[in-house]
Amino acid sequence: MDLKQLQYFIVIAEQHSFSRAADMLDLSQPSLSRQIQLLEAELGQHLLVRTGRGVELTEAGARLLGHARTLHRMATQAKQDLMNFRSAAPGRVRLGIPPRIARRLAPSIMQQFRALFPDSSITLAEGLSAQLRDWLLKDKVDLALLYEPAPSSLMQVESLYRENLVLAHAHASGMRLPGQVQVADLGQYPLVLPSAPNTIRTLVEQTCRDRNVQLNVVAEVDVVQTIVETLSYSHEPVFTIIPRSALGDIPGQANLSCAPIVEPAILNNLTLAIATMAAESRLVLAVADIIRGIDMPGKMS
Repeated sequence: MDLKQLQYFIVIAEQHSFSRAADMLDLSQPSLSRQIQLLEAELGQHLLVRTGRGVELTEAGARLLGHARTLHRMATQAKQDLMNFRSAAPGRVRLGIPPRIARRLAPSIMQQFRALFPDSSITLAEGLSAQLRDWLLKDKVDLALLYEPAPSSLMQVESLYRENLVLAHAHASGMRLPGQVQVADLGQYPLVLPSAPNTIRTLVEQTCRDRNVQLNVVAEVDVVQTIVETLSYSHEPVFTIIPRSALGDIPGQANLSCAPIVEPAILNNLTLAIATMAAESRLVLAVADIIRGIDMPGKMS
């Protein structure tokens, strides 16, 4: 069996969709379908069945999925073993990181990496969490910092820290916030939020939906820092929901006030994700250890 075909099969099975899998794998949907047809022809069994909601595994497909994951893992380990065999040679590691986190962590990561591996290089790629997850699965980065990523057997994920989201606004708006804001009251505030599928937007909407709270979103801005900068100089009574630490990331932070969101608290979960294919790389593991060792507010033990 072709290992590439097995990888394609794994992604389709996890995504329950040919179109989403094709996008993640940077393939056309007809090409992806053809590869699965060839795999099915070789095995003499149907592996996937189309439904109104996408595709599902047949009984044979479910049996193959476990074998496919094992074979993919073994092939990855063999590749990494040979790469580590020549580890004395200079290498390169690619780290994906959200812009706001990059401003805080990038200098320390790069400084420590250069001290440990002066003959190797590190590339930092900035992007939003959903984009970074895509890059990780497409082998464009080796590891990434992600917010609440959807699971995949093609990456390993661990939580780094959780941070409370707060309701924030500008002093210039003339409005005052209470000491804390209940989720049930969030519908009273005109909000500027990132557009879906941003993690903050998803967390807030899911929490409010569970409690039948209708949000009043008056504008969508996809970059948290831009939202904060906009609010800090705004005279309009608009609000946003952001991680508390975001208030310290811009020059105009003194113009902003915030109140913790309670009943329930909404927590943003920053995770470290490592591509399965890179999980044994000496350089990747070293960068992961550097990130784990950086002191971050609210860091999980």
